[in-house]
Amino acid sequence: MDEVARLEALRCLQCPGRPCDRGCPAGVDIMSFVDAVARGELTEAMAVLRRDSLLSGVCGRVCPQETLCQAACAVGKRHGDPEKAVAIGRLEQFVADRFPDGGFLPEIESLTGKRVAVVGAGPGGLTAAELRWDGHEVTVLEALHRPGGVLIYGIPAFRLPKQVVEREVAELRRMGLQIVCNFVIGRSRTIVELMREDGYDAVFVGAGAGLPVFMGVAGENLTEAYSANEHLTRANLMKAHEFGAGADIPLLASKRVAVIGGGNVAMDAARMTLRLGAMKVYLVYRRSEPEMPARAEEIRHAREEGVESRMLRTPTRLLGDGNGRVVGIECRRNELGAVDAGGRRRPVSVAGSESILAVDTVVVAIGNRANELVTRTTPGMEVDEWGNVVVDWRFRTSVPGVFAGGDIVSGAATVVEAIGHGRAAAAEIDAYLAEARQPSPAGAPA
Repeated sequence: MDEVARLEALRCLQCPGRPCDRGCPAGVDIMSFVDAVARGELTEAMAVLRRDSLLSGVCGRVCPQETLCQAACAVGKRHGDPEKAVAIGRLEQFVADRFPDGGFLPEIESLTGKRVAVVGAGPGGLTAAELRWDGHEVTVLEALHRPGGVLIYGIPAFRLPKQVVEREVAELRRMGLQIVCNFVIGRSRTIVELMREDGYDAVFVGAGAGLPVFMGVAGENLTEAYSANEHLTRANLMKAHEFGAGADIPLLASKRVAVIGGGNVAMDAARMTLRLGAMKVYLVYRRSEPEMPARAEEIRHAREEGVESRMLRTPTRLLGDGNGRVVGIECRRNELGAVDAGGRRRPVSVAGSESILAVDTVVVAIGNRANELVTRTTPGMEVDEWGNVVVDWRFRTSVPGVFAGGDIVSGAATVVEAIGHGRAAAAEIDAYLAEARQPSPAGAPA
């Protein structure tokens, strides 16, 4: 396997302009780590990855490299085929998995005496927690009972094994990072209390966008109508697959399931549902497959595993049996119209084209938004029209000393974008704390 990886890495042209590096939101030094693999120096390759990120095993599996670093790869462009780019993501996964005990702990700088609270133990928060490297005392406050955020409760284990997340969280703990679970900001403590009463000098808010968006159609309150968040969390965290006494909150054994949506979360929900024993899983999407935002490989995997597509369909209502149970979903057929502001053709409904799909469960995966609990309990925190926290180019919010990044700022996006936000925000927080440590000019008020 080492030789296969080395041969793949040798395809890299080591371009002077480093286009792959520029295509990485997390700022990983891709070219240097690929070069180390090409030379057979895996320890060096891991050290390069560890220097830029503690979540390499995660990124190697779930980052959409085909639209980022690999899309910029000159090898793929030379062949006129992005699938022939250097397999950067596979190489990253390979190298990270060669060192399951982590190793390569960065040297922590001298202690500063400054304390930072990180809200949320998802990819953005865990990355921002690298402030520990700079000598700050860092405490991560996580609402759920396991750290990892979407990496644990959202992405299924068949795509991201939980032990990969756990080993990378363990690395942060070895650096002296404190992680407090079952701590809900806005309930356990507010951000104001953390700073004024608990002595934190700065706060990074990386709470994500975990509040599901629903369709707003009749019947969504029926039993067996779930959000994808609930569906995946039950299956990932609460032993729902046991369907019995061992389950914290079981899912009913579904036979025919409609998953609404066309993104990666919809693919995860559909593939998870098959693994939970469903006989039929339908993917209902209002546009056609070329417009789907999910990764091409996730769409392909879903199809290969037996998920059936119902494209150009918009749900209009969920049907019940009179006892609160789902028995079907009514959909209206669409045609594709003009291109919208997002660059995709707009779905236009066809009057009188309604049809009914017989299902006993519906999973809604059409998006998420930020939970208002954090912002509602933080006076003066500015939000935009969608409820996302507003930050400046330095990731500073409207509240002094409070920074934010990831999905709570951008809306639901990718893991690697949250990692990029966390890393950039960490640098800004370190600079902010350094300014606070500077002595006042002579004659100036302290």
